[in-house]
Amino acid sequence: MSEYKKDFIKVKKKYLKFLKKQEVLGEPFQDKMGQLKNYYIPICRSIFKSYIKNGRPVLIGLSGGQGSGKSTMAQVLSLIINTKYKLHAISFSIDDFYKKLSERKKMSKQIHELFLTRGVPGTHDTNLLYRILKKLLKKNFKPLKIPRFDKSIDDRLPKNKWVKISKKPSVIIFEGWCVGAKHQSNKKLTKPINKLEKNSDKKLTWRKKVNNELIKNYKKIFNLIDKLIYLEIPSFKYVFKWRLLQEKKLKLSAKGKKVMTFLQIKNFIMFYERITKQMIKDLKFKADITIKLDKKHRLSNIRIN
Repeated sequence: MSEYKKDFIKVKKKYLKFLKKQEVLGEPFQDKMGQLKNYYIPICRSIFKSYIKNGRPVLIGLSGGQGSGKSTMAQVLSLIINTKYKLHAISFSIDDFYKKLSERKKMSKQIHELFLTRGVPGTHDTNLLYRILKKLLKKNFKPLKIPRFDKSIDDRLPKNKWVKISKKPSVIIFEGWCVGAKHQSNKKLTKPINKLEKNSDKKLTWRKKVNNELIKNYKKIFNLIDKLIYLEIPSFKYVFKWRLLQEKKLKLSAKGKKVMTFLQIKNFIMFYERITKQMIKDLKFKADITIKLDKKHRLSNIRIN
């Protein structure tokens, strides 16, 4: 048996085992082998080519609406890269870089009350994120720790619970709902996009601050990305449906900790609406790899630039 076939059998076994564990917390995955062969393997091949071309650690951005499956995809890609290409791949989320609750409380008093709610640009610790990404991409790697954020308590975990990266990564998969997002013109900010903006941000203070964060602090982070993968959702209405499913998973894994109700989720996604809709317009053309999701949450089409 060839090395290629042996590696594929190993990948298949680990991939199916991983999906089986995921299904305990959510809906069953459809067309598992088709998704592996037609989507995951070609994406990993493209990532491997980037690594060979650059001759250094590569940063892969993975973006898409809430509940689109970014975390699952990041873990599957890492699994394949580690197994098939024998490279050290790690993955983490921009969500783990949310500012502490105490910091967001301060922002809500000093800038705008809406900054108490995590999610939008401005609620992440961009200085910490930038420093960690730069350290991960350095030739002379030194072990470091990546923060962890617990959504069930809406706060960052103490440093003794952060994730230690001991070995130099070859591939870094950085996923998040707003990864790669572009700012809007001031003219576009003027008209409120939903009830939240209309009722709670009448002076545009929140919108303008979020937009300026994208221009300044987030742009320099996104500029570090070597290859951007975008999960294109059918429309914004699926963010609510899939975010609801995500919350159900959190409820099962959070062991009785606080999770959001139906109405809380409906209100929560209004914070994300403006940027998510703009990303649907922008990234399906600008991303290096675009994967369309159908209405049943399946990978349905791929375009690799």
